[in-house]
Amino acid sequence: MEQNRAKKRVVDSATQSSKIIRQEDINGQHRLFGGRLMEWIDEVGALTAMRHCGGLVTTLAVDQLLFKHGAYLNQVIVLEGKVTYVGNTSMEVRVDTYAEEIPTGNRVAINHAYLIFVHVDEDGKPVPIPYGLDLRSYREQAEWDAALLRAQSRKERYAY
Repeated sequence: MEQNRAKKRVVDSATQSSKIIRQEDINGQHRLFGGRLMEWIDEVGALTAMRHCGGLVTTLAVDQLLFKHGAYLNQVIVLEGKVTYVGNTSMEVRVDTYAEEIPTGNRVAINHAYLIFVHVDEDGKPVPIPYGLDLRSYREQAEWDAALLRAQSRKERYAY
């Protein structure tokens, strides 16, 4: 099917969002609550996936979620999403998260995650994704290849 469908570049659906950490985002250790960050990651991932497929999506899985560093009150959180793999009805999105220092603009990577989204119709049933992925760089190809390995690992672990 890949040869028969139009393709979008990774940059065509790339998404960036920024958040300021507020008091209600803080946990008992005075750091950003991991669940809040997961919510923001899912939102950016879903928007990235929707931009790619041009329709509705639902989250199937968070395949990998790695917390590297904490983030604190009044820091700016920057989330960047990009499609790394496109199958028939599902796609993988990588979301990288940074804590940005104001006023320097220096960023520290605090998290990266891979999420799998399914393109669905209005009834929530899976439908084919109309666009493949036009890989333009070695890094994009490497992400695609790694996504295939992650997909195989998921199938072996969860048998879905």
